[in-house]
Amino acid sequence: MALTGRAALLAALGSLPVGIWEPSWTGILAVNAPLAVACACDFALAAPVRRLGLTRSGDTSARLGETADVTLTVTNPSGRPLRAHLRDAWPPSSWRPGTEIEASRHHLTVPPGERRRLTTRLRPTRRGDRHADRVTIRSYGPLGLFTRQGTHKVPWTVRVLPPFTSRKHLPSKLARLRELDGRTSVLTRGAGTEFDSLREYIPGDDTRSIDWRATARQSAVAVRTWRPERDRHILLALDTGRTSAGRVGDAPRLDASMDAALLLAALASRAGDRVDLLAYDRRVRALVQGRTVGDVLPSLVNAMATLEPELVETDARGLTATALRTAPRHALIVLFTSLDAAPIEEGLLPVLGQLTQRHTVLVASVADPYVARMAKARGNTDSVYEAAAAAQAQSERHRTADQLRRHGVTVVDATPDELAPALADAYLALKTAGRL
Repeated sequence: MALTGRAALLAALGSLPVGIWEPSWTGILAVNAPLAVACACDFALAAPVRRLGLTRSGDTSARLGETADVTLTVTNPSGRPLRAHLRDAWPPSSWRPGTEIEASRHHLTVPPGERRRLTTRLRPTRRGDRHADRVTIRSYGPLGLFTRQGTHKVPWTVRVLPPFTSRKHLPSKLARLRELDGRTSVLTRGAGTEFDSLREYIPGDDTRSIDWRATARQSAVAVRTWRPERDRHILLALDTGRTSAGRVGDAPRLDASMDAALLLAALASRAGDRVDLLAYDRRVRALVQGRTVGDVLPSLVNAMATLEPELVETDARGLTATALRTAPRHALIVLFTSLDAAPIEEGLLPVLGQLTQRHTVLVASVADPYVARMAKARGNTDSVYEAAAAAQAQSERHRTADQLRRHGVTVVDATPDELAPALADAYLALKTAGRL
């Protein structure tokens, strides 16, 4: 007669004669005893989990979109080999969606008294600090019938920095800066620029640059060359209020503003200007001051990494007062904010005179490219209505920008991809005109 599944299992263990088993308490104990002994032995031979030593090393920072490798060292102080499955848990935003299971789970074997290293590769999808969570280890016996499981807290933090995608524009802007700085044959003159040297007149030069005294002393016409003044003060003021939380594409407006601010900071520091950062909504969220040329960009990137938009209305008076304290003497204040009519008319315009009276002010705003696409849409009724709404929104932004310009403010309004180079061009134009 055929054996039942349970009888076949026990017969395979050598605990039953071939035949039909009549269950009884004595039989149950007799049959389960070898299995219980096997499980007990397996449990006893599994390496203890709580005695394991765990330490971390590796990357402490990475740019958004790049990878960070964190190494976990597992030391087995026991006299039994460790055969284990390990899960190194991090916040969900530490990986791209769908890759967490593969990236966080490891298999390892550690002989008695030895150590092994495991590498967890993070690919964060958001800026900010990512803190390691628990390490869960499941230790198996040699038969794999029984396991020990425990968790360890092994602290580690990886700071995810802004990606600085606009860095690709820096070489061309530096080339333009060298022209303005008199390092090439293209030299300019503007109010407030510094005298550099004399050279021979070239057709097309501004006749106002001719130095008649130097010309009288030599046979050729001499002209003065000029270079923009150095050691100007640039204050980058990031509005981190509710309008900075609006998403343009896949990221908040604040991220596009930070990217443009980094390009301007890199360019201005190379031009010999001092660059400071202020992030504000209803209180100071970040403040970077007094950094050297070599340290200013890393300091700004580090300060921006943890900035997040706050869902509050920005206190324009507080922002203005803080900016004036941060820049007590003449400076270029670059305000990264929205061109929405209400926040500008009710918040910024009433206090703008306090800034423009002492400083040169430039407002940089992130425009939504989807609105521009809507404005060009045609073909059906819905598209026409969308185009009308987009045109109205654009008209309001233009009116707001014109109001700011009437107060002497330079306005740069561009899409995320175009804002950084447009802002750098505006800075160079101010430099050329001697307005810094």
